Amino acid sequence: MYQNRDILWKGLLELVFDDFLRFFYPKAEEIFDLEKGFVFLDKELAELYPKSEEGVDVRLVDKLVKLHLKDGREECILIHVEVQAETKAQNRPVFPERMFRYFYRVLDRYKMPVETIAVFTGRDGRLLTDIFSYSCIESWLLFRYKAICVLDYSNDELLKSDNPFALVMMIAKQALLKGKNFDETLLAGKLFVFRKLYEQGGLNRAKMEAILSFLHNYVLFEQSETNLVFKNEIDKITNKKNTMNIFEQVAEIRAQEGLEQGLEQGRKEGAQIATRKFVKNLLENYEIDEKEVASLAGVTVTFVKKVKAEMEE
Repeated sequence: MYQNRDILWKGLLELVFDDFLRFFYPKAEEIFDLEKGFVFLDKELAELYPKSEEGVDVRLVDKLVKLHLKDGREECILIHVEVQAETKAQNRPVFPERMFRYFYRVLDRYKMPVETIAVFTGRDGRLLTDIFSYSCIESWLLFRYKAICVLDYSNDELLKSDNPFALVMMIAKQALLKGKNFDETLLAGKLFVFRKLYEQGGLNRAKMEAILSFLHNYVLFEQSETNLVFKNEIDKITNKKNTMNIFEQVAEIRAQEGLEQGLEQGRKEGAQIATRKFVKNLLENYEIDEKEVASLAGVTVTFVKKVKAEMEE
């Protein structure tokens, strides 16, 4: 489960990082030059902190992002984001030190200003601190980072926000649901988020797909039949058929491609086969043009035309 959520968070943050910053920094438009875009340094971050050093605790995802400022003091800064799942009690005191180690390794390598953010998505988020301190005789250090807990945001606060990332926070809170009527409560929550996202408008297709895939796959129903109810209700809202089927396939192929990264060439070829199969399925089962198929599959129109020609042959 955590590996699947890892993939979802990684893909999501890269597509909605501007909304992520706007949500957590009220003056983001004044601080960051969002129009210049972002550079994601995941490979570089992995080299700074090998998996052999991670320990046994559960961490969902880390991102290292390079972006521009507006104040003129520094042309670029780095933002390190860590999304932290529920933590074992014995590992909670270690978390701040780990955040500090990330900070000084990034700072030492790039010699650039570094902002550090931790997003706590577990039930124990309020038990994790945002401070690391160290002292030895007369030497001491205090490191503080920005800590965000999904439980600190009320549903009312999230629902009033017009920022798409507020809906992501709602979905993350849904994952913490417990109780006898889990599916019933989750269904109502998912439908509410979908309706708000669908009716809100103004989002580009890539962002909407990313949030919908996150909504559908981040927290799952306990009963398989609830999925059918969910799909039927989605079709009613959109006045279309098989709406969620397309998003499911988008999530599946992108997750597959995410898993393929960094693996040997043979595995990459497997991802290409999966992509080709996905494109073929869209062409066979949905009345959408080549450009839209290319957008959903994340490939070029030329690739779609090639697959279509092969099908005709």
